[in-house]
Amino acid sequence: MGYIYVIEDDESIRELIKIALEGFGYTIRAYESAEPALEDMKDEKPDLAIFDIMLPGMDGLTAIRHIRKDTVLKDIPIICLTAKDKELDKVAGLDVGADDYITKPFGVLELAARIRSLTRRAGKEDEQEMISGSIRINPMTREVFVKDQLIDLTFKEYELLIYLFENSARVVSRDEMLNQIWGYEYDGESRTLDIHIRTLRGKLGPLAAESIKTIRSVGYRFVK
Repeated sequence: MGYIYVIEDDESIRELIKIALEGFGYTIRAYESAEPALEDMKDEKPDLAIFDIMLPGMDGLTAIRHIRKDTVLKDIPIICLTAKDKELDKVAGLDVGADDYITKPFGVLELAARIRSLTRRAGKEDEQEMISGSIRINPMTREVFVKDQLIDLTFKEYELLIYLFENSARVVSRDEMLNQIWGYEYDGESRTLDIHIRTLRGKLGPLAAESIKTIRSVGYRFVK
């Protein structure tokens, strides 16, 4: 059903996640620290990884940076585990390339829903190239080019671009994007969408970034 790495130094939380997700049919490899998990990923690439931010040795943010710079591993969907009162940890995790975060304590049903959302979207493919101005998207390889230069996008940045592109005929609300891309309703405090739109625009460059228009108090629209 799915192969997941769980990197969490708290043994009770690690075992809780492992047992719960195995109950949903996933195959789990659990680690207390990031270094052995990164080594094992080179031999067996997971379908998704869950990283606690605070880890002994290499912290979760550094580990995520390593993954996003690796040409083979960079497209792995990643969920960060953060403390409930650590808003900066959430922002930092998204900034380095995490696709989603969940705060402790959390419910296993919510975690499973986030995983399903990420892995479901990761498996979608469409053979037809998508082109708009200087932007060219190859859904088969999940590659994005601007003026024929390959742009390195995270999983969620790519999904945002695709969703906006496919719905270019209308304005897409913030609530809709969070629900469709992340799989949960916007709660009024998360900066998840803002951060990903900002980094997506930055990577596309000034010319291509003009395609993503902010519609104040509503959401965003992709202009072809």
